[in-house]
Amino acid sequence: MRAQPSLRERTAELAALRQQVHEGPQAQATAAQHAKGKLTARERIDILFDKDTFTEVEALRRHRVTGFSMAERRPYTDGVITGWGLVHGRRVFAYAHDFRIFGGTLGEAHAEKIHKIMDMADSVGAPLVGLCDGAGARIQEGVSALAGYGGIFRRNVRSSGVIPQISVILGPCAGGAAYSPALTDFVFMVRETSQMFITGPDVIKAVTGEEITQEGLGGADVHSTRTGVASFVSDDEESCMEDVRYLLSLLPSNNREVPPVVRCDDPPHRRTEQLLDLVPANPALPYDVREVIAAVMDDGDFMEVHEQWATNVVCALARLDGRPVGIVANQPVSLAGVLDSSSAEKAARFVQFCDAFGIPLVTLVDVPGFLPGIDQEHGGVIRHGAKLLYAYCNATVPRVQLIMRKAYGGAYIVMDSRSIGTDISLAWPVNEIAVMGAEGAANIVFRREIAAADDPAAIRQQRIKEYREELMHPYYAAERGLVDDVIDPAETRSRLINALETLRSKYTPVPNRKHGNQPQ
Repeated sequence: MRAQPSLRERTAELAALRQQVHEGPQAQATAAQHAKGKLTARERIDILFDKDTFTEVEALRRHRVTGFSMAERRPYTDGVITGWGLVHGRRVFAYAHDFRIFGGTLGEAHAEKIHKIMDMADSVGAPLVGLCDGAGARIQEGVSALAGYGGIFRRNVRSSGVIPQISVILGPCAGGAAYSPALTDFVFMVRETSQMFITGPDVIKAVTGEEITQEGLGGADVHSTRTGVASFVSDDEESCMEDVRYLLSLLPSNNREVPPVVRCDDPPHRRTEQLLDLVPANPALPYDVREVIAAVMDDGDFMEVHEQWATNVVCALARLDGRPVGIVANQPVSLAGVLDSSSAEKAARFVQFCDAFGIPLVTLVDVPGFLPGIDQEHGGVIRHGAKLLYAYCNATVPRVQLIMRKAYGGAYIVMDSRSIGTDISLAWPVNEIAVMGAEGAANIVFRREIAAADDPAAIRQQRIKEYREELMHPYYAAERGLVDDVIDPAETRSRLINALETLRSKYTPVPNRKHGNQPQ
C-alpha cells in the first residue's frame, strides 16, 4: 500500500501549483498581450498596489462547464484575478480580467469571484478597483454568464455612495460589460488600447450599413471628448495606474470616514497676489480658471475630472491645507464659461460624488448664463440644468461659493448661490451679480426710450451706466446679505481655508425619505 504523501511533499506540490497559477497560460499568450502594447493582469496589479502587499483569493477557482469542449480547458483563476492590497498604505480591493485566458470573458465562476470581492469591499468599507480587459460574456456558458453580469450591476448600485468604485478600461469592454463601468464613480481609459461600446462595428454595419473602427466607435478619445463616459485618459498603462493611485489618495475609504488628511508645507495664509493680474477686471475678457485653481490649492496641485468633455466647466479634486476639496468652476476660455446641458450634467454628478463621500465643495463662479439656442432647448437644457440644481440643493457637505466676476441669471442661482444653500458666499471686488448683463438689461428696460431718442446710442450708454451703478455694483449683493464678504483676491486661499475649517463640524439633518426623485 502506497504511503500518503507527507506534509512536506504536499507543500512542495502547492508551491509548484502556485507558481503555475502565477505564470498563467503559455508564454505565447503573454507575448501576444505585450505585442498589443498591453500589460498582463498581474503586471497591472503590481503597479497598482504597494510592493508585496497584494493578497489573491480564489486563485485555484476553475469553471465547471462540460459542453463545447470546455471540459478539456479548465485553467486556474478562470480568467480573473481577485484580491486586496495597499495603495499608499490604505486597503483597496480589486479584480483584474486576464485576457490571456478565454479572452477575459465572464462565465459563472469568473463572475462569482468578482461578486465575492465586491461583497468584501462593501462589508469592509474599502475602495474597489476593476481592471477591465475582457471580450464580454462567455458564449459557451449562455444565460449563466448574463446572470453573472446582473450580479455585478446590482452590487455596483448597492455600493454606490458607500465605497469609491473605479473602473480602469485596459482593453475591450463590450456589450453588457460596459454597463458596470458606467455605474461606477470614475472611469479611466488608455488611448489606442481601450474600447467601450454596446454593439460593435460589425453589428452596426450589418444593421445600419455604417462603417467605423473600434477606436472610432468607442475609443478613449471618443469617450473623453464626446460621450463623457471616460473621467480620465492616459497615453499608457503605467501612467494610468499612477493616476488611479493618486485619485485614491484623495478619497476616503468609505462614506463613514473623513477624507484623508496629509501634511501640508504650503502656508495656509499664503497670499495669492498673482490673481490680481491673472483675472481681467473686464468681464468680457477670458482667462484660464485652472490657473486660479493652481494659485489657490496646496502646491498648485489638482486632479481634473472629465478634462476634455464639457470644458466650459472645470471639476477637480485638490487639497486645501492638506484636506481634500472638490472644485466646480466656470471656465471663461471655453464658451465664455456659460452653462449648457453637458456642463450641467458633468458638474451635477461631481457634486453628488463629493457629497456622498464627505468632500467639501468650493464653487468658483464667473458665469454669463445658460447657453441660448434651439439645440440646447430641444436637447433638454432645462432637465440637465435641474440636475445641477438638485445636486447642490441636496448636498449636505460644507459648501463655499466664490464669485470672481460675473454671475448672471439662473446660472448664478445654480452655481451654489446663497439662496440654494451654500454656507458661505464670498466675492471679489469686481463681482457683478444680476439678472443679466447691463447691456442686455438696458436694451429691455429702456427700449422705448432708446428707440425714441434723437441719439439712441448715447442714451443707451447712459442707461447701461445707470443700471450698472444702481444694481450691479460690487457691494449690491453684500448689502442684501446674499454675499457674506467682499474680499481681496490675494486673500482667497486663506479665506477659503478659514471658511472650510469653520464648517468642518457642519451637521445638516436630512428629510425622512427613502430617496428623492432627481431629474434624469
